[in-house]
Amino acid sequence: MEPDHPSFFSRIAIACGSFLRILGNADFAGRVRALRCGTQPGAAPEVEPASKPSAPPLREAAPDGALQLLGLLQREARFIDFIQEDVAAYPDADVGAAARLVHEGCRKVLSENFSIAPIREETEGSTLTLAEGFDAAAIRITGNVVGQPPFRGSITHRGWRVVETRLPKLAGSHDLRIVAPAEVEL
Repeated sequence: MEPDHPSFFSRIAIACGSFLRILGNADFAGRVRALRCGTQPGAAPEVEPASKPSAPPLREAAPDGALQLLGLLQREARFIDFIQEDVAAYPDADVGAAARLVHEGCRKVLSENFSIAPIREETEGSTLTLAEGFDAAAIRITGNVVGQPPFRGSITHRGWRVVETRLPKLAGSHDLRIVAPAEVEL
């Protein structure tokens, strides 16, 4: 039996739905991390070699900003409506047209509420050398990583960094968990 190969738009829906579930469900996030690391969920973590520094302790992120952003994406792009819809039954042209509207709204939310800049200024595909002490939080090395820096490679993605956040102020009574109120037409 061949593995299922979802279409491009189905993969977008899967990725967005997974992203939101990871933000809201720590257990699910742990299972995804275990899957990405190739371990069984709940299994004891592999022992790191003594030469590697220990990872900093994890802290729980406050959900308020994520909930506010989710509400903005819903209001401007009908993001949740799009992600919750099973698009498999629709022709690609219909999904593409809907994706264009969602894209426009999402882009508007990002441009109005964030200043975002590339982490690396070089063009994708250009070659660079990473010296010892490079910022491992800002640069992820992929491929056959062997030895110690300096590493020579090519940029496959410039990365993104949020430079400024401008989320709207909220009234004290605003319930962030309601990202889209129910609508009743009279």
